[in-house]
Amino acid sequence: MPETIKSPSPQISEMVLKAREAQRIFETFPQSDIDSIVREIGKYVYDNAELLAQMAIEDTGIGNLQDKITKSRSKSAIIWNNLKGKKSRGIIGENSEKGLIYIAKPMGVVGSVTPVTNPIVTPMCNAMFALKCGNAVIIAPHPKGQRCAEDMSEAFMNIVLKYNGPENLVQVVKNGSVETTKELMQAVDVIVATGGGAMVKSAYSSGKPAFGVGPGNVPVIIDRDIDLDEAAAKIVTGASFDNSLICSHEQCVLVPEEQYNDAVEAFINTGKVWYSADKDIIEAFRKAVFHDGKMNPEVIGLPAWKVAAVAGISIPETMRLILLKAKGAGTADILCKEKLFPVICILPYSSFEQALQMAQANLEVEGKGHTAAIHSNNEDHIRVAGLSLTVSRLVVNQPSATSAGGSFLNGFSPTTTLGCGSWGGNSISENLNYTHLMNVSQIGKVIENKCMPINPAEIWE
Repeated sequence: MPETIKSPSPQISEMVLKAREAQRIFETFPQSDIDSIVREIGKYVYDNAELLAQMAIEDTGIGNLQDKITKSRSKSAIIWNNLKGKKSRGIIGENSEKGLIYIAKPMGVVGSVTPVTNPIVTPMCNAMFALKCGNAVIIAPHPKGQRCAEDMSEAFMNIVLKYNGPENLVQVVKNGSVETTKELMQAVDVIVATGGGAMVKSAYSSGKPAFGVGPGNVPVIIDRDIDLDEAAAKIVTGASFDNSLICSHEQCVLVPEEQYNDAVEAFINTGKVWYSADKDIIEAFRKAVFHDGKMNPEVIGLPAWKVAAVAGISIPETMRLILLKAKGAGTADILCKEKLFPVICILPYSSFEQALQMAQANLEVEGKGHTAAIHSNNEDHIRVAGLSLTVSRLVVNQPSATSAGGSFLNGFSPTTTLGCGSWGGNSISENLNYTHLMNVSQIGKVIENKCMPINPAEIWE
């Protein structure tokens, strides 16, 4: 049931009123001007990636500077590459065979709830999607991402004004709180919520259309026919990216039992992985990174050597990832839950069927509906994994963290919001795209030369 709706605070009421006024003006703008604005927003983040990444590190205290630079550049480029040339205003398509004409119209004011883990790229992505469809957007950042959101909003508005766009088309909630975010979600027309489970649940309880995400906990299967060195290198790239803050990063590696030692060696040989099978050491990590069954917030987004230090263990600062042998899949080991820090686990499997069972067991604990990954050249195994696992996307032979949200080398829609379907309590089981932030009217005409069946019984034959 929707939460009890209260009158919004003066701040939220005024912001939404201004946003509606701006949106009514903006929806009259031609596609060319809208696209120019959206392009320049993406280009601003691309060109200022170093400055923005540094700001994110300073304000949040988590993540990896170089990876954040890479993320800002790659995400802005791929999102614009996917948006350019796409019609999002007025008549966007016709189907003469069905006698249909499709007309895109704005949803109105988009509320963008953004997380501490991604204070630059998520607001950018949501703003680009919202404006592409003629909407206004109000960003509600995590308190530690406040400066990032305000600086970007000012830059985005300078771009809007450059094309004679309206004031207040892009706004940021200031001195926000859980309560003001709830007020915003109840006042806008549609919500994109990226963050903790409680906030996403609140978005879906707001009484307004909402797009949220569920937790990730990506199991990754290494098949028997794959090059272990190549697979290990890709997994390390994904699992360690931005100190493991991306929800689609690899969490638990499943490897053929007869190749277990070779697989561990392949990970170690990357020069970036510290491994342990020592029970006492592993237990020390469990106690350090999980408190009362939940992630210890003090280690989220820290580099591997700092996480190890919390566990009372010294490892080289050059290590990007900690690899630990788990006791078993699913509920057998807390290390099989989601971990937003550079610690992953590894388990051996006997048959491919068992690998699928173990992957699903992990998803049942956490991450159901999100993402799984596989490194395989066996098309039958790839397809059966896609059929068997309750995930919205299966990433094949790629670093999951940097591919599940779309890349130049796959067909996933570029985004920062990865829907988890009904499994994860979400309204979509695909990557959020600009098309989710538009209303589409249909004009339906009589289909020429189309006849009704003379005998209704023919329908049932």
